[in-house]
This record gives sequence, structure tokens and C-alpha cells, in this order.
Amino acid sequence: MTPLILGMAGPELGAAERDFFTGVDPAGFILFKRNVVDRAQMKRLTDDLRTISGRADVPILIDQEGGRVARMQPPEWPKFPPGAVFDQLYDIAPMSAIKALEANAQALALMLRAVGVNVDCLPLLDVRKPGAHDIIGDRALGTEPMRVAALGRATLEGLRAGGAVGVVKHVPGHGRALADSHIELPVVDASAEELETDIRPFAQLDWAPMAMTAHVVYTAWDAEQCASLSAKVIGEIVRGRICFDGLLMSDDLGMHALKGSFADRAAGVIAAGCDVALHCSGDMAEMEACAGAVSEIGAMARARLDRAMATIGAPEGDFDALIATRDAFLAALQ
Repeated sequence: MTPLILGMAGPELGAAERDFFTGVDPAGFILFKRNVVDRAQMKRLTDDLRTISGRADVPILIDQEGGRVARMQPPEWPKFPPGAVFDQLYDIAPMSAIKALEANAQALALMLRAVGVNVDCLPLLDVRKPGAHDIIGDRALGTEPMRVAALGRATLEGLRAGGAVGVVKHVPGHGRALADSHIELPVVDASAEELETDIRPFAQLDWAPMAMTAHVVYTAWDAEQCASLSAKVIGEIVRGRICFDGLLMSDDLGMHALKGSFADRAAGVIAAGCDVALHCSGDMAEMEACAGAVSEIGAMARARLDRAMATIGAPEGDFDALIATRDAFLAALQ
């Protein structure tokens, strides 16, 4: 198995992709809107990926947050609210917000599991800061670390109850970045003392099964490399200060915050301490370059992967009842 999570080009696997995935044996896969048509198609695709991997529990990821980040969209699937809605409810009734978000996440997981997806790249634990770039924006769960942690916990627990693994992101925090890392490299000049606010939700949820790094430079910790490529940030902050010991994946290697060849990017994030590298575009040449730059997944990384996937149980709950529960709590905002 190689330490890669890879995307694919379309709604079904081509012959070249099938051969490539069979030979490379990536640790997991990730789906995007281009891979999504309807329920039957998604189930065929995810079944196909499981057959190729030979693992019933192979991670199949998706970014299904709600709001503006949703790969599965109406009319085939219902809309889900963004994180900011639950933050607003927390202002009125904290326990209602927590219960609403847990029901929301459990319903999300049930929807994903019905089409064979078992990992949702959620929750965001980025503490939103005034004046920051809107790439996080209403996706955030708030501006106060303990609130973000409480709502993040509800999300993880709801996903687990619905039979899916959650991924906390973007460790050690994207909430004060002034740029969109999809487009350019954000540089955060906050002091180490100020950054304690950013890492607090991640430290509170250090037991999360999976986490995704931020392509952000934090000059107080490492002025040369973004977190995804920094052995210092991953070793001293993510694994040390935060005490996270779950599976750590990079954010997408295709984002423009990173420079250099795809081989260098893939090798770099693994060398820095990420357990797996995430490549999303489905571009075959890029995936081949990534695969050629990494070796077999390490024993510790494989153990973390297995431990994360072992948290999945049978999906529980009734989708319609969970949506009704969520909406009953959110009615307080109207």
C-alpha cells in the first residue's frame, strides 16, 4: 500500500485508472463533484474502488460539509447548512446547537454510507478571525476556541453514529490566513502566544481519528515551510503540542500554495511527517509522479489508518427523523 489518497477523473473508472490503482494500491480515494451523478452511479463507483483495493474498509473520502462545500447536491441529495448556522444557534442556546449539529452530522453520515462513502472531511476546527480571507468564512464553527471544539466534537460524534469517520481540518489552523491556499501560499505572522488560540480546538479533540494539514506558513514556528511540509510544525506542534496521534493527511497537493513538481510535493509532505499525501485532481500524470516519489506506507502510518477505520460501526438512525430534529432546533433562528 502506498501512502496516497487519490482522486479520479470522472463518474466511473477508466481502464488506465483501474490498472494504475491496482498496481499502486493507494491508502484511500477521494470523490469530487465530477465523480458524482446519482445514488446508483456512486454506489457502483465505490463498490468498484473496494474491489480494486481488496479492502472492505478502504477509506473513500468526500468533502460534504454543507453550505458552499458540497459535492453531492440537489436535486439528488438535500442541502445541508454551513457551520456558521450552528455557531449562530450557539449564541441563543448552546446545548440546542450541539444537539442540532450532532443530528446534522449523523444524517450526513447516513447519506454518505448509503452510496459507499465512509469518510467525511469534516469538521473544520479553524477558529475564524476578523479580517481573514473568506475561504474559511461561513464554513467555520465560530470565533471562540472552546465553542469550536464543542461543536467539532458534536460533528465527530454524529458522523461516528452514522457510520462514518470524521477528519478535523485544517491543523494547526487556517482561520487567520489572509489568502486562499488554493490560489497562493498564506503566511501568518501571529506570535506563538496568539497561535495558542488557533490550536486549542485541535488539542481538545486530539483523539480525532483523522486530521488534514494546512498549507499555511506560521512564521512563529517555521518561517520557511508551510505546515504540510514542515517537520517542525508537524513534529513539535501537531504531534507534540496538540498531541494528535491519529492519521495525518496533507491537504491537496494540487493547491497553488505548494510549488515544485508533484513528486517533490508528495515526497515532501511524507518526509515532513504526514502519514499520507492527498492528491485530488485525478490527473494521471500527476498521480504517477506522486506514486513514483513515495515508498510503501510506514508501519506507524498503517496502524493509524487501521485504527481510524476501526472506529466505523454500523450506520444508526433514521435520516428523516434526524433532519427533523435538526430543523426543530434551528427553528429558533427564525
